[in-house]
This record gives sequence, structure tokens and C-alpha cells, in this order.
Amino acid sequence: MSKITLSVIKADVGGFVGHGEVHPRMLERSKELLSRSHLLVDFHVTRVGDDINLIMTHERGVDDPEIHGLAWDLFKQVTEVAQDLKQYGAGQDLLVDAFSGNVRGLGPGVCEMEFEERPSEPVIIFMADKTEPGAWNFPLYKIFADPFNTPGLIIDNKMHKGFTFEIHDLKHGTRISMDCPEELYDLLMFIGAPGRFVTKAIYSRELGDIAACSTTTKLSLIAGRYVGKDDPSLIVRCQSGLPAVGEALEPFAFPHLVSGWMRGSHCGPLMPCAVEDARPSRMDGPPRAIALGFQLANGKLIGPRDMFADSGFNKAREMANEMANMMRRQGPFEPHRLHLEEMEYTTMPQIMRRLERRWTAIPEPGETAKELIAAGKAQAQGDGSEID
Repeated sequence: MSKITLSVIKADVGGFVGHGEVHPRMLERSKELLSRSHLLVDFHVTRVGDDINLIMTHERGVDDPEIHGLAWDLFKQVTEVAQDLKQYGAGQDLLVDAFSGNVRGLGPGVCEMEFEERPSEPVIIFMADKTEPGAWNFPLYKIFADPFNTPGLIIDNKMHKGFTFEIHDLKHGTRISMDCPEELYDLLMFIGAPGRFVTKAIYSRELGDIAACSTTTKLSLIAGRYVGKDDPSLIVRCQSGLPAVGEALEPFAFPHLVSGWMRGSHCGPLMPCAVEDARPSRMDGPPRAIALGFQLANGKLIGPRDMFADSGFNKAREMANEMANMMRRQGPFEPHRLHLEEMEYTTMPQIMRRLERRWTAIPEPGETAKELIAAGKAQAQGDGSEID
């Protein structure tokens, strides 16, 4: 068999009762449209929160214009269903009107990998809602670089050489590759800042093949304003010289803190949950992650198995709720509210412009508070502000 391509393309094109879920008619329409395509070997449609995820196999390679066009046309048609049902934020991830052969930079998130199927090919598709692409940095480090999480790094001779991490700087549009374990400390310096540096792909140094790939779409950088959180997806291949399935799932037993949650402006725990429970509602959260496992067989998606439906993750969910309680008590104060650079894509710049004439110089020694207040009132004249 020729190489198989596994493509995951996702978009938020309308929320069912706010931002919590996808209406069943939208999912049905998505399945109907994919079932008509002659391009695919197989497909599976699912959702996490208010995002539709298209999991597709084909033989056309990555960045194929027809596969991307299929997804783009599907999202446009499902948007029409959302509009008919008056769903919230209908079409919100479709930021550009004209499709130009690739959905990258248009709003939808995409991760794809092309490889030759092994005798047994287990893959896990992770999908998240109410968070950003950098949310995968922590678990990917644990899976592919931390022997305390992944004993295969010690036990499996095929994993001893380690893995190469491809890191993207979303602010400057650049990338770098780092070999681990040799460059582990350098790697952590960057991926510890997940709002800017994200793990795009990981490669086995022994096998010379791709092991993981994630979406890196940053909607606010495309639109220049907040238009919804990025809600990333991730593909991880497992076993036979790659991390075991259990090693790939283990990092999610700790609900690490991620950016997103309410209005995309807060920090909270990433809660692993079954697909059935991926319906965030408390303050539109907390952020959720689901994991679907498949065995590939000649391109067919055998599955899915709902990996986080396991009761072994109950403690992680309980911990996530406790962490959510703690973070919520901080209200509008950092670190629950995101740092200022992230807030630049919310309404904060408008507030700053409205009040900019009210700011005055800090007084020199001897200048009285009364004089400072008077200066502030003078600056405020004409901007519509009132000072008692």
C-alpha cells in the first residue's frame, strides 16, 4: 500500500446554546458531506465543545488542495445550517471569504502527517476546547522527553536516541528544530512560553519518521483581534519505537494550567474528559481535552475508543475542578486573567484609548496631590470622562 495521510481539520462554525456544544444537525450534515467524497479512504466526525473535528485518511499527501477544499466547503455549508438554527458565532472561524487551495491562515486549524503504515498502527487524536495551541507543549514534553512519564525512553532501545522537536514562533513566523535529550534545556526555555512558542511536530531520531503533529493556528494573530480561542488538535502515533498508548495519555492525569477559558482571557486547568462530557458550561469551561484512539488498517479508522472515558482519569477531573475553584477566586487579577500581551486582543486596547488622556506624569518631589488631580481633570476635558 502507498503512504497514508492522516488529516485532522477543525473549525468552530456555530455554538449550541452559547459556546458549549455543536448542534446534532451540524454534525449530521458534516458526516453526510464527507460520505459523498471520493477523495477519502475513511473519515470520522466528532466534536469537542463547540468545535467540529474532521478526522480523515487519504492517499493525497499533506496540504492537498482538494482535501483542504473539501473541508472548507463543508464548513461553509455547515455554517448555513448554523445560521438557520441561529447558533451562536455562526461561521466564526472562517475568517477569510476566498479559499486559495489551503485552509492554513484562513481560520480552521489543521494537522496532518503522511507515513507508511506499520504492521500495527495505533494513533491517538487529541482535541481541545477553550484553549490555545501551546496547550500541547506540556504533555508533548512529558510524552517524548521525560523518562519519569515515559519509561520507554529508558527501556526501549529504539527510543534511546530521543526525538526532534519542531518549534514554531507564532509571533515572528519562524521555526527551529531541537534534538532531545541533548537540547532539552534550550527546548524548555521556549516551550515554557506556550502563548508564543508551540510544538508543531515531533520526529523519531531512530526511525526517521514523524511521531506527532499539532495545529498551530492562532486566530487572534490572523484577525488582529479576539474572535474566539484556537481550540487545537493533536495527532500522536504510538508503540513500536514510539511512546506506548499509556505513556501518551499519562500527562493528562495532571490537569496543567492553560490559557483560554472565559472569553479567551483566563487561565485554567485542562480537564481530560470523555466526548460525552466535552460540553463546557462553567464560565464556558474549564478547558476540555478529549482523546480518541484508532487502529489504522489499510487507511481505515478502526475505532474510535474514547480514551479519557477511563475512570482512571477521575482524580484528574476532580483536581481540575479544585484548581478551577482556586483560579476563579482570583477574579480579574492575574494569573487567572491572562497577561497583558494576550489581553491586547480583547477590548482592553479600546479602554486604554478611551482613558489615555487621563494619564499624567508622576509628580516630581514637592508637587502636591492636589496639583496632580487638577492636571488630570484638565487632560480629561473633551474625552467624555467624568471625575468626581
